[in-house]
Formats: sequence, structure tokens, C-alpha cells
Amino acid sequence: MDFGPVFKYFNQFLYGVGMTIGLSAASIFIGATLGFLMCLARMSRHKLLNMPAKAYISVVRGTPTLIQLYIFAFGIPMLLQTIFMRSITIDFTVSGIIALGLNSTAYSAEIYRSGVQAVDIGQFEAATSMGFSYRYTMRKIIFPQAFRNILPSIGGEFITVVKESSIVSVLGIYDITGIANIVKANTLKVFETLILAAGLYFAITFTLSKLINLLEKRFNVYATR
Repeated sequence: MDFGPVFKYFNQFLYGVGMTIGLSAASIFIGATLGFLMCLARMSRHKLLNMPAKAYISVVRGTPTLIQLYIFAFGIPMLLQTIFMRSITIDFTVSGIIALGLNSTAYSAEIYRSGVQAVDIGQFEAATSMGFSYRYTMRKIIFPQAFRNILPSIGGEFITVVKESSIVSVLGIYDITGIANIVKANTLKVFETLILAAGLYFAITFTLSKLINLLEKRFNVYATR
């Protein structure tokens, strides 16, 4: 093995790292935020909120992420062009962020819901008997405990988003995988290039997992006070 030709492109790989982190961070923000709202809709007693949330989660979780990416990159612009009778394009980076973010939304919503349901129902009943409102009970009693329950799972979802972000390379985006494809073609060092790309992904996910573990430990200390 000879990593020399591959390391000549290390600056390009650093650009790919920045692109991967940026894409992942934006997608994680969308998934975590909309996932919480989707969870509330999924748990609502109103069918106008509950049924669409159920349908959305089922469809997203039941279809490949790559297909969803193609829909936002090519399908949606064509649909908008048909409706408005004018050429409409969406930047591929934006399409990637939206596709990954909305995909993560479905999984995050189910993680949030499982965390809420893991909280003993007796605590909700006790709060209700004491005269606390539903909103106050959920915000001050249920959600803090649910967050403690879901932290490992939601952290795993964040790591999954980072790894799945590699699919945006099919759109020609220069993330880590996109740069690796170029380097492979230029140097013909396939194995070495893939090893370096894998190492960079591992560095990102390992750092993220350590940050999540640190947050989990601090939250556990706070919760036991």
C-alpha cells in the first residue's frame, strides 16, 4: 500500500470534512426540531394531527433514503416546474439537507415518543390529581425524564445521519465520499483512499459519540441532585 499519492489530496479531504459536518449539523437540527413537533402530533388525540403524522413516519421509514434524496433533488423541481410553468432548480446541497433532515425527523419522532411512553404513567396521574395542567405536566415532569431516556438513542440517530450523509455524493457534492471518488479516479489508489475516507468518518462519529456521552453523564448528575 502507498498512501503518498492519496495524502497529496489531504486539503481537499479537509474541505470534504467541513462539507460533511455542515450537512450533518443542518440535517440533525431539522430532524431534532421537527421530530419533536412530529412526536407531539403523533401522540395527539386529534386525528387531524395524529393520522398525518403516523402516515409520514410510516412512509419515510419504509422507503430508501436514496430515493427520498432523488425526489427532493429532481422530482420536486420537476413538479414545481409543471405547476408554475417555469424552470425551477434547487441547489443540490439544499436538497441533501432537506432529504436527510426530513428522513431524520421520522426516526427522531419515534425516539421521542418511546422516551415519553417510558415514563411511568403514575407520574402523569399524580400531577393531574395535584391540579397541574397538561402542558405544565409535560414540560416540567414528563419531558425532562423522557429526555434522559432518549439521549442514547437520539445520539445514535445523530451518528447515523453523519454516516448516511455520504449518499449526497451521488449528486456531485464534495463531501468526504465525493472527494474520495475524485481521488480514487485520479490516483487509482482505491483501497488507500477508502481507508482514509473511513478514518475521517470515524473521527467525526467518535467525537460526536464522546460529546453525547459527556452530555449524558452531566444530565444524569443533574437529575440525581
